[in-house]
Amino acid sequence: METNIILKSGEGCVEEKKSRFIAALVSVATEEEAEAYIASVKKKYYDARHNCYAYIIGNNMEKKKCSDDGEPSGTAGRPMLEVLEKNNLTNALVVVTRYFGGTLLGTGGLLRAYQGAAIEAYKDATTSRKMAGRAFIINCPYPMLGKFERYAEGGKVHFLNRDYGENIILKLLCEDKDYESVAADITEMSEGKISPENVENIEYAEDNGKIILL
Repeated sequence: METNIILKSGEGCVEEKKSRFIAALVSVATEEEAEAYIASVKKKYYDARHNCYAYIIGNNMEKKKCSDDGEPSGTAGRPMLEVLEKNNLTNALVVVTRYFGGTLLGTGGLLRAYQGAAIEAYKDATTSRKMAGRAFIINCPYPMLGKFERYAEGGKVHFLNRDYGENIILKLLCEDKDYESVAADITEMSEGKISPENVENIEYAEDNGKIILL
């Protein structure tokens, strides 16, 4: 399953008939981490009427939980959870704090406000597709470096590290689905003299072309 993760937290705020809905979208690795963050929000906004939340955790988005925290059933947690689901976000938690403005909003108004605040936090956050990849090294003679650099410009492989010695030890990364073709390309370009070594499975994300190892 293709999922997205949070690289930078996001915040958002929606006002509806003088009620304020303050949202935070953050990355969490475990349910315990999510619950600890929720507790910290409740402590920070101790005077707020409601602190509703939703989170999804797991490589396959298998752990899901949401809470209306005293709001009418289905008007807060579930609409917020739908924002995470729609954007395939995992290891993600959204908390929306409500300060009551004195006017009842009705179920439709609450749903729009809580979901709207979660959407604003999502827009403010930086997210990226979580990718399965393979990292490996090749023992590259100096005269062949330019050839591999031009190959990398095609976008199928990324340079992770270069270790200059008698030859250049290049550490490269590609998506798991591309590995077999990349390995074949490397063998062909080097006329059978170079092949990937020390291959390892790795998870990563990209942010404006920058590789982030997970």
